[in-house]
Amino acid sequence: MNPHSDNQEERPETPAAPSVGQVFLVGAGPGGAEMLTLRGVTVLAKADVVCMVQEPSPELAKHREALLTHCPADVTVVHPDECEDVDAFTVSRAKEGDNVVRLYSGDPLFGCGGGRLAAACQRAGVGFEVVPGLSAATSVPTFAGVPLMPDGVSELRVVNANDPDLDWERIAHGNASLVVMFPDARWGENTAGAAPSFDKVCKALVSGGREATTPVAVTRMGGTTEQSTVVSTLSRLTTDLKSADAKGYHVTSPATLIVGEGVNQQRELSWFETRPLFGWRVLVPRTKEQAASLSEQLRSYGSVPEEVPTISVEPPRTPQQIERAVRGLVTGRYQWVAFTSVNAVKAIRERCEDYGLDARAFAGVKVATVGEQTAAALREFGIQPDLTPPENQQSSSGLVDVWPPYDAELDPIERVLLPRADIATETLAAGVGDLGWEVDDVTAYRTVRAAPPPAATREAIKGGGFDAVLFTSSSTVRNLVGIAGKPHNTTVIAVIGEKTAQTAEEFGLRVDVVAPKPSVSALAEALSEYGANQRAEAIAAGKPVLKPSQKRRGRRRKSM
Repeated sequence: MNPHSDNQEERPETPAAPSVGQVFLVGAGPGGAEMLTLRGVTVLAKADVVCMVQEPSPELAKHREALLTHCPADVTVVHPDECEDVDAFTVSRAKEGDNVVRLYSGDPLFGCGGGRLAAACQRAGVGFEVVPGLSAATSVPTFAGVPLMPDGVSELRVVNANDPDLDWERIAHGNASLVVMFPDARWGENTAGAAPSFDKVCKALVSGGREATTPVAVTRMGGTTEQSTVVSTLSRLTTDLKSADAKGYHVTSPATLIVGEGVNQQRELSWFETRPLFGWRVLVPRTKEQAASLSEQLRSYGSVPEEVPTISVEPPRTPQQIERAVRGLVTGRYQWVAFTSVNAVKAIRERCEDYGLDARAFAGVKVATVGEQTAAALREFGIQPDLTPPENQQSSSGLVDVWPPYDAELDPIERVLLPRADIATETLAAGVGDLGWEVDDVTAYRTVRAAPPPAATREAIKGGGFDAVLFTSSSTVRNLVGIAGKPHNTTVIAVIGEKTAQTAEEFGLRVDVVAPKPSVSALAEALSEYGANQRAEAIAAGKPVLKPSQKRRGRRRKSM
């Protein structure tokens, strides 16, 4: 019988089985968003649902939210307080066909309860994958600069202080390094249902046989820029924690107690908290796109940059000028093009692309530039600058100093294109014109004052919530004061050059740092050197190392 015969009765189609998703248990590490593994990034990129971590502090919650930048735009985000049983919710969404990521603050199977979810997936027939993460038990001591197995110590014990049935005599025995985890840290009296205090743990260890002089360290908020470490001994820890608390080094959850000989090396090996701008909240008056490299450099010094744009870049009101300029590039109208800002490069590039042109439109044209970032933007477009000022003269006047005079015998074309902002100075156009060139001074973009930042940011600026402000031009000074008010007198003011310093002083600001050359990279480096010097001076004087926002200076900003 022919199975394809027309006489064969058609059979109804079997309905397709519903697709089943997968559960990913992802360890996010104990601190900032950069602790996530590459596998974790890959998994988040294909997530339909993300179940967040229940964090004990707003600071850590903010770090976790940063992980969502790796997710698709339409991902569903669920916080633990939004459902009664997170594990059951996770399994149910996977059975509906979703890829569900459950985040853990550490390693999923090391004290984070991931085993319960894995077992639930197994019972429900749902596929799961465990993505290991950095455990707080080992990474927090590393961030604190405490080796857990120094010479002479061959054993490490990890203790969860929440367990009410711990055998402290057994734990205290010998010279093993101890890592005691305090998800709910307190140095004061116990409260009902809370983990034991540091004081009671230290007394239990001494009663169990450890010497009262055994070195200990307490690290809070490990792996974040709010981290702080207090070094003491078992007998003095409570007193030293109270003293640190009075100085502003608050020990709150989550906290880790490290006991053992490795603590003796903490002051020598401390590398994270000793960064020159550690924990400094630095205001960068630029958009996130413009400030990307600068913010990354500031983070390498330990600071927390916050971008607050002070200007908004908009197209010129009449585009005919820039359209003629781009056509002139193609028709050979110009011998030179001079770029003095990243925005000018962006404006010309976008106009070229509108016409279907690329870097080949600059064939036969020489290109001059001011500033490291401007040159980098050109190279990204595929253009290598032919002329730049010396490193210590990155300005329009510096470019004029090296610009060649027009020579009718050597230069076939005498015209220069200068695309710039509507409010740019005339320095370059006038200087190049004085050298015999004809300059097409074209408005490539307009700069207008940005909208005011949120109220909380404005209050932080005026109330001393920022430790430093970087001013990269005179206009950023004027615009920031205009949209948000003057920075508080405790805030360190760092400027890119003398002209910007002069503008800041005209607005009544005390200038603390001036970059040695007009470069945002040099400005960030100069601020880090300032922070390092402040730290060294405090240590030499036997004083606590405080951030500028923790200080209260007697003098106020100069009034106008």
